[in-house]
Amino acid sequence: MTNSSQNRIIIFTRYPEPGKTKTRLISALGEQGAAQLQKKLTEYTIKEVSQLEADIRVYFSGGNEALMQDWLGNTYQYYPQSNGDLGERLITALEESFTPEIEKIVIIGIDCPELDAALINQAFQKLSSNDLVLGKAEDGGYYLIGLRHFLPELFQGIDWGTSFVLQQTVAIAETMGLAISYLPMLNDIDVPEDLETVTFPWQ
Repeated sequence: MTNSSQNRIIIFTRYPEPGKTKTRLISALGEQGAAQLQKKLTEYTIKEVSQLEADIRVYFSGGNEALMQDWLGNTYQYYPQSNGDLGERLITALEESFTPEIEKIVIIGIDCPELDAALINQAFQKLSSNDLVLGKAEDGGYYLIGLRHFLPELFQGIDWGTSFVLQQTVAIAETMGLAISYLPMLNDIDVPEDLETVTFPWQ
């Protein structure tokens, strides 16, 4: 187990409003179905991270803090995601979350149902001897990123939403001389084809 006073988990998610969440899956699931999947994925992620001794922050888009608390409870700290592309939003979240008492931060989304508490804990363990931990996604991105320091350079100049995200991030990290460790490759759920490639933990 990890030490809660030194470790922080940041979850990026969206309030599950039909028509405004998981929009690329609406063609396969419908607006209600896509929103329901967003809801289940977020609740599963919350259940997994709750098993770890770490401070948990939820960065959300859509809805508001009251709606998020009504949905997920008031155990967690809620922050609206900032404006800008994903890189800018990640930079803001990390800048706000790295405080003197926090030694390690892991950021995850909710799109990877195979990501469980054991893998997240493994990420924290790897951060004891590495500067950067990346969970490689099948689509060329990453489902988890772990850091020991605030390194905004890792999120600048990245072609977000493409198959080059991981490759570009690693190239920047290597230029910076960072020690990098990886987690197993897993599938994200972004488009209808992804629904065939994953096993949902609640099935």
